[in-house]
Amino acid sequence: MNLIPVFPTAVAKFELGRDFTAEELAFVNSQPTFKNMGNTTSDDTYVLAQEAMADLKAFIEASVAKYLLGIHDPKEGVSLRLTQSWLNYTKPGEYHHKHEHPNSFVSGVLYINANRESDKIYFYKNVYQQIILPVKNYNAFNSISWWIPVNSGELILFPSSLTHMVETVEGSDTRISLSFNTFPIGNIGEDKSLTALHV
Repeated sequence: MNLIPVFPTAVAKFELGRDFTAEELAFVNSQPTFKNMGNTTSDDTYVLAQEAMADLKAFIEASVAKYLLGIHDPKEGVSLRLTQSWLNYTKPGEYHHKHEHPNSFVSGVLYINANRESDKIYFYKNVYQQIILPVKNYNAFNSISWWIPVNSGELILFPSSLTHMVETVEGSDTRISLSFNTFPIGNIGEDKSLTALHV
């Protein structure tokens, strides 16, 4: 049998390739927070606009550009602009609730402090399943959820409409991540298709 994945969901992983600097970590570890559902979030919801995060912003923007070109391959003049960006702090015993990112096209998570042995991001299939068969061995076709192990310095990009969550954190370390949203700018759609949007 030759399986052909039709309309697959594009989740991409990038590597920062270096340790976080002392300045970056000092910024991350000094942010005031507010209580989110299951964990805490930085009061600043535009952290990538801060000078201490300039190099990380450049890495994220370059990764987002590669994702856009590799997955969507838009006509010239279309790019993705970073909109909001914030830090998540999930202590042992805490979790990050199941959610999506409205008003965004591609979202991402850069892991500041994570352990590949125990930390994962869970994604969920967003389609209605009329019939659910009992599964003997799970694979990418019959699963309704899929998890990806994550580690410090890794960046995960995915469609903003894709439901995701973090299970209860185990161990003794606080899991820290930087999340962000994007929005297309340029000539979106086409005039003759009556879908034009010039942003």
